[in-house]
Amino acid sequence: MSDPATIPPHLRLRARGATSNAAGRFEPETRVIEPDGWDRLEDEVTLRTTVTLERPRSAISRNASPDLPFDRSLNPYRGCEHGCIYCFARPSHAYLGLSPGLDFETRLIARPGIGAVLARELSARRYSPAPLALGTNTDPYQPIEAEYRVMREVLEVLSAFNHPVAITTKGTLIERDLDLIAPMAAKGLARVGLSVTTLDPAVARAMEPRVPAPARRLETIRRLTAAGVPVRVMIAPVVPALTDHETEAILQAAHDAGATRATYIVLRLPLEVAPLFRDWLTAHFPDRAAHVMGRVRELHGGKDYDPAWGKRMRGEGLWADLMAQRFRAATRRLGMDAPSPPLRTDLFRVPPKPGDQLSLEF
Repeated sequence: MSDPATIPPHLRLRARGATSNAAGRFEPETRVIEPDGWDRLEDEVTLRTTVTLERPRSAISRNASPDLPFDRSLNPYRGCEHGCIYCFARPSHAYLGLSPGLDFETRLIARPGIGAVLARELSARRYSPAPLALGTNTDPYQPIEAEYRVMREVLEVLSAFNHPVAITTKGTLIERDLDLIAPMAAKGLARVGLSVTTLDPAVARAMEPRVPAPARRLETIRRLTAAGVPVRVMIAPVVPALTDHETEAILQAAHDAGATRATYIVLRLPLEVAPLFRDWLTAHFPDRAAHVMGRVRELHGGKDYDPAWGKRMRGEGLWADLMAQRFRAATRRLGMDAPSPPLRTDLFRVPPKPGDQLSLEF
């Protein structure tokens, strides 16, 4: 799966997570590049990010997963320039005929206009409001959001409708939208989950090559909470034998920054992610690659990944139990173990359109 021969030899990978670009599982053919002897050092170029625009036909995605706390979500982008090697969303790029490897982090799709589609769906007579999850697949505050502003577009609609929203991100660009998020939070309509996987900047740079540094993410927690936005720190994923020893330190740092709640998810390696992650481990941490994967398999019944509901995010067995006990003890000590209060749905209103008759109610 993760074969370097899938990358043209003249391409230089700078701040990328994947080390290959193998075809997705739905493709009938595989592509391997054979050197022909004509490659020259001076022809080397850096692999750049490209963005394709999609005209969205729908906005809200539904799910009925029993281990997810939401039933609807929205994705402003497909693919993610953050390039996190462990990202469980990588296999979704295969549905587009693209590779879950480098394509996932370099061939992105933006969905401008999705705000108008969302407004139409929220205005439907049968629509019943419930929290809309943003950032559950790919990060809405990845670097290209600075230019395309699709997330901003979505938040403007949600704010106009007084619709509850739960945002998950690693991106510090969320600070730009505090003018929308803070007033919604004051009404009980918004909360944020911010992911901090490690406090070690070197590990973070290797594992999450285009994500802001851990210290910068902690500063974002400070700024959000100072503006009155409730923030949950997410240790996602916990990588056994690589970052799991940092659990208590991450929780303490996030608590000191103002986070009031915390969750964690154990490393998930579905489908194409497993070979990509194994190759990344061998390249960056060869001395502990076997140990990490051995511990991963202990958590997932001897396999790289077990997708069973109730197991996929926590694992099972001795190490999973120890991780859960450590997390519970630390969050209890810090007062971060209370459940998040429900977001309000009673304020939801479809805003009047130009030409609508105004209400006579006072």
